[in-house]
Order: sequence, then C-alpha cells, then structure tokens
Amino acid sequence: MAYFTPEDIQQAKQLDLLTYLQIYEPDQLVKVSGDTYCTKEHDSLKISNGKWHWFSRQIGGKTALDYLVKVKGCSFLEAMEILHGAPLPKTIPAPAPKVESKKLLLPERNGNADAVVHYLKSRGIHDVVIHYCLENDLLFESRKYHSAVFLGYDKGGWFWQKGGVPRYGNVRGTVGDYKGELSGSDKHYSFSIPGNSQTVHVFESAIDALSYATLELFEGRNWREDHLLSLAGVFVTKRENVVPVALSRYLADHPEIRTLRLHLDNDAIGRGAVAGIIGGLRDRYEIWDEPPRCGKDVNDQLKIRVGLKKKEEYSR
Repeated sequence: MAYFTPEDIQQAKQLDLLTYLQIYEPDQLVKVSGDTYCTKEHDSLKISNGKWHWFSRQIGGKTALDYLVKVKGCSFLEAMEILHGAPLPKTIPAPAPKVESKKLLLPERNGNADAVVHYLKSRGIHDVVIHYCLENDLLFESRKYHSAVFLGYDKGGWFWQKGGVPRYGNVRGTVGDYKGELSGSDKHYSFSIPGNSQTVHVFESAIDALSYATLELFEGRNWREDHLLSLAGVFVTKRENVVPVALSRYLADHPEIRTLRLHLDNDAIGRGAVAGIIGGLRDRYEIWDEPPRCGKDVNDQLKIRVGLKKKEEYSR
C-alpha cells in the first residue's frame, strides 16, 4: 500500500480542479461562459473562481482531490496515487505555502556498466539496445551495489544532453531479485524511449520495453521509430477506467500520439490494467491489446525466442 507524507497530502490539496483537468483531462473541459466551465461528462458540474459545484448532486469543493473522491468515487489513497507528483498551479491561493517537489536522489555511478550489460544480456536483451540506453543516459550502473538504474525524464528533454531533468529512477539488482525505486521518484515521468511516429507501445517495466525493442530488432524493423513507455508497474483498483499516471503524463507531453499498443502482463493485474486504459482512453485513441504471445511478460517472450526459457514452462 502506498504511503504519503503530510507534505505530499498538502501538495495534492493545492491542485485546483480546473488546472487538473487542463493538464490531465482536457477533453472533459467545456467552456460555459467567461471563467465558468463544466465537464463533458457532467454538464451540471460547474467550475468557477477556484471552486466547483455539482448542482444535480448538491456537492462541491475546491480541489482536484475533492473531485476525485466525491465525483469519480476514488478512495483517498487512490486519489493520492493519481495526484502524487502532479504540478502545482502557477498561482496558489494564500496562505497555503508552496511545497517543493521531491528531489530525485541518484546513487553514485560506477566507472563502467559491465555488471548491468551482463545482467541485461542474460535476460536476452540485445547489445545494440543496451548500449543505446547507456550512451543516452537512460541507464547506468550504481557504484555501491552494481544495480541497473533506469531513468525517466521530465518534458524538458528525455536525455541529459537535451536539457531534460531526471525525475524517476527504477532500480533492478544485477544479483538477486531486488526491484525498487529511487527516493524522490515521480511516476509521472517513468522510463521511456521517445520515437518519431504517432504510436506508443506501453509496458509494465523498463526491461519489458527493452525486450520488445530487441524483438523488433530481430525482425529487422526500426525499433526506434515508435515510442516505448514503461508504466513502472500497475496496481489493482476498484475503480473503473483508471489510466496510469505515467501514461496520462506521456500522452499530455506527446500530443502527436494517436495509437496505443498495450503489451502488459498475462496475469490478472495486467489484464485489469488493460481494461482500465481502454475504458479511459478509447474515445480519444486507437488502442490495441497485444499481450505477450507466450510467457507472463514480454521478457519471457524474448527469452523463449532466444532459447533462455522453454515455452512449455508458461501458459497464456
């Protein structure tokens, strides 16, 4: 279960509904007159002067957090999961203090990435894909534990050479099964490899994304053409039509995208996440559900392809 500090909660409460909708659900906003808006889903829900009121239900509030709980039916924790790390509005009503975003704490880098290269190759990932990530600062090896650290950047740029700032770090142990996130990670900016097309391929993990890139390379296709995005994991929720924050943020930052191809895991959680994404975005995007052809995830499919695993060990 996610844990949120008092500072996280205070920051979430500073995000007003209009700003939230402008960033994450712009298609839901309908201008009524002047500074008054309603939503496409609820025309009696009016937003004005920093407040909102749903007249047909006689409920209202000020914040996006209020809206997610009272209108969308989220639990408090589910609403916080959606809002955690969301940008604050440019103007914050006094006297609420501005809360600084958490700083991503990067571990010291090792002088080489030998352990990471060996580990990823043992997962079937091709040298070309591995070295592309290393050379573009999407991946490095930590000095202390020799773990693989996958980085996600904000919209200022996806590589450090292009002015981007790392905002997310996923850690995979090269020995053992350790998985974790760097302190200060913001899931809105998960690991990705932006492409040049109008299609994004979506995965649960960075390793699945690199596995897919390897499979594309084996087929002789240009694995750099389409966008590749890791969701940094998915979770079970009682809500319907939940779109992971990493995907919402990526689509907002890449308005050219028209098609989503989902490669989530062959398990109940992965299938549930696919249903939520399709339900939440099918009216705006062409969406294809393309789970692994064999194995639990895309890396399993790759390992079966290269002979590192036996196909009969898995079932769809």
